[in-house]
Amino acid sequence: MTGSDAAPVGRLHHLIIDCDDPAASAAFWSALLGQPVTYHDHDFAVVSADTTTSGLAFQRAPDRRPPTWPDPAVPQQMHLDVMVDDLAAAAEAVRALGARQLPGDHVFADPDGHPFCLIPRPSWAPPVRPAPAG
Repeated sequence: MTGSDAAPVGRLHHLIIDCDDPAASAAFWSALLGQPVTYHDHDFAVVSADTTTSGLAFQRAPDRRPPTWPDPAVPQQMHLDVMVDDLAAAAEAVRALGARQLPGDHVFADPDGHPFCLIPRPSWAPPVRPAPAG
């Protein structure tokens, strides 16, 4: 059996991201994704919808070398695609949160240097920011 026919072996808990300062990384991604920081201590922090939902986790890695993307000297290691309703507005918002622009279309780095891309919301996905009721 393959793909959706196969019984899952497990379920994603968190994507763990090495960083210099877990609290700062969690604060950045919490603001960007509109999800709360649901756990934190000195060396670890989690951003997720609630304490029982999978999300992003940040662990202190003192000897970490930040990626230098697009320069391959230190590979990007991972990146996230972040779905947005309006690319221009989202680009302005992530810069205000502390992201820096990288070469490429809508490519940024979080404060720890991890690349991420803003992507336009596909037509099949509900709006990221629903229109206000009224």
